[in-house]
Amino acid sequence: MSNTGSNTGKVEAAVPKTARQLGIMQGFPPPPEKRPTLENWDLPPFNRWTFQNVRSLIPTVDVFRGFGPASRLEEAPQDLSGVTFERENGSTVTIDRFLSESYGDAFLVMHGNRIVFERYLNGMAPETLHLSQSVAKSVVGLLAGILASDGVVDMHAPLAGIVPELGQCGYGDATLDQVLDMRSGVRFSEDYNLPGSDMTRIDIASGWRPKTGNAPRPTIREVILSLPKTRPHGGAFEYRSIETDVVAWALERAAGKSLAELVSQLLWQPIGADRDAYFTVDEAGTALADGGFNATLRDYARLGLLALNGGMAQGRQVVPEAWIEGLRDGNPEVFGPPYTAVVPGGAYRRFWWIRDAKRGDICARGVFGQLIYADPKSGFLAVKLSTWPDYVIPSLTRDTFRAIDAIRTALNDV
Repeated sequence: MSNTGSNTGKVEAAVPKTARQLGIMQGFPPPPEKRPTLENWDLPPFNRWTFQNVRSLIPTVDVFRGFGPASRLEEAPQDLSGVTFERENGSTVTIDRFLSESYGDAFLVMHGNRIVFERYLNGMAPETLHLSQSVAKSVVGLLAGILASDGVVDMHAPLAGIVPELGQCGYGDATLDQVLDMRSGVRFSEDYNLPGSDMTRIDIASGWRPKTGNAPRPTIREVILSLPKTRPHGGAFEYRSIETDVVAWALERAAGKSLAELVSQLLWQPIGADRDAYFTVDEAGTALADGGFNATLRDYARLGLLALNGGMAQGRQVVPEAWIEGLRDGNPEVFGPPYTAVVPGGAYRRFWWIRDAKRGDICARGVFGQLIYADPKSGFLAVKLSTWPDYVIPSLTRDTFRAIDAIRTALNDV
């Protein structure tokens, strides 16, 4: 195995403290200043604890795993902790050191459909359910492929034909295909934690933020119905979390089942998940499709294997192979700045990121450092769960890809 060695970096970053070291939720009872609230739960330092304990703060609904045994994940352990790579700042670091420095909570690598490396940090354990943030979008993207293949939804029909209420807002004449690629013409300001932004309105509606003033808390779908169309549908890609909630509404209405039921029956049980997952829900019981999904590290890996293996799991076709191939076939011409700063040769398709449009490697990504990376070309899968100190840190995303590339190279050199 090549590319291994000690940490010989020019700059050695400090290792962030764990939730326990920070004293968050330690004691009986914990001190008031160490208890997360709706104002701060997803910000540092509290997210080091809350991302593994979301249902302690926010209402949730279970995604039932079924009664059968969990699917077997073959293991062929290799010591990849000493694999090194050069970070963006020019320093060289080992994988083990990088996982600690990058606010890692858990990390798993599969090669040839076998687990070769697995680490838990910051008090996380194999049974811990971790918030996925926008990885949830990719779950909905897979679900859409199943229901479209079954003829439950028409990818090219106006959304108002599925959910008539959407005729009141900008989404009425958009299609599922356009919204799944985030190419609608609807206004949505994706400004995290900025007062008054559409993203903050969704955070309040979903119960992720305290409501302001005396007005009643809106629901997720009330926010959707307030959004106007500002340009023709089908234009350039623009990342807008709300698009996933729109798609989930259409899938639920067409199938006559809740999002949690659909994910359970069509994805979670067929992949042989080990633990029930859960979504956070608003006051109307609506699941936050764009970011409220929680699961274990290995169950995220089971989900990633669908993207790696053409939609197959446990010997059956769970997601249509053509849909999985479609995830890898985005249009780079409609994918521009600021998104190309992290994936310069990339694209976006059906709620999945394409890292390199020529290679066809794909990712499910979430803020604060959540990632499922699948590279069918080399049979390589990586899952990283994190609690970054900020929503988006482009340099840390690029360094994570560098770490993944170094591991993939080392494995293929064996």
